[in-house]
Amino acid sequence: MATQVIDWSKPRRREWGTALAALRRLLANGDDTVQVFRIMRALNGDTLARNYRRLLTTANGGRIAYQRVELAERFSDRAWIDSLPEGSVGAAYRDFLDRTGYSATGLAEVSYTDADVERGVEHPHAWYGRRERDIHDIWHVITGYQADEPLGEACLVAFSYAQTGGLGWAFIAAGAALKSLRVTGSRAFARAVREGYRHGKAARWLSGEDYVQLLAEPLDAVRKRLNIGDPVLYRAAQTELRAKGLIGI
Repeated sequence: MATQVIDWSKPRRREWGTALAALRRLLANGDDTVQVFRIMRALNGDTLARNYRRLLTTANGGRIAYQRVELAERFSDRAWIDSLPEGSVGAAYRDFLDRTGYSATGLAEVSYTDADVERGVEHPHAWYGRRERDIHDIWHVITGYQADEPLGEACLVAFSYAQTGGLGWAFIAAGAALKSLRVTGSRAFARAVREGYRHGKAARWLSGEDYVQLLAEPLDAVRKRLNIGDPVLYRAAQTELRAKGLIGI
C-alpha cells in the first residue's frame, strides 16, 4: 500500500469503506494488527486532537506534553523494566511481555506498515497518537483484559472507546461481538464486551496518567486509584468459551 500522507493540521474525514474492508480482514485473522491501525486512521477523525487538548487541561498534562517522552523507546528499555519492584504495574507488564512475546517497538513497527509518514513526525497530535498506541499493552495489564484474541482484545477496545471516544474502537468491538454471537450463539462474549465499555466509562481518564511514574506504582493501588472494575463477565466468558473449545473464534 502506498504511503499515506497525513495532514495533522486538519481532522481526517471518515472513510467507512476503508474501515469495513479492514474490519473484515481483522475478523478473518485476529493477528493481523495492521488492520487495527487502518481502522483507527479511517474512523477516529479528530479524536487525537481533542484528547491532546484534554491532556493539556490535566494537572500533569502540560509537563507530559512538554517533555514528549516516546514511550515505545522507554518501554523497550529492559533494564529499566527489570528494575521495577515486584507487585508494580511495571512488573506485571514485564510478565506480560515475557508471556506474550510482544514488545513496544514491535507494535510501533506494525503501526508504520502502510503509514511511514507517521514515523517520528514532530507534531503534537502525531506524538499523542504514538503515546496512545504505546500505552495499549499497559491498559491490558491495568484492566485485567488479557491479550487473548479475540475476547480480551475486544473487551479492551470497548474500554478504549469509552475512554477516548475514538469511533474505530467501537467499530472493532461491535464487529467482534457480532461475529461471536453468529459463530457461538452465546451472548457471553457480547456481555463481556459491554462490561469493558462500562468499566471504561466508570474509570478515571487513563490517558492523562504519567506512565513512566505509573509503572513503578503498585498494580492494586493503581487499579483502585483509577477506579478500574473487576472484569467478572470477561472471566465468565473465558470459562464458557474455553469449555466449548471456542476461545479462538
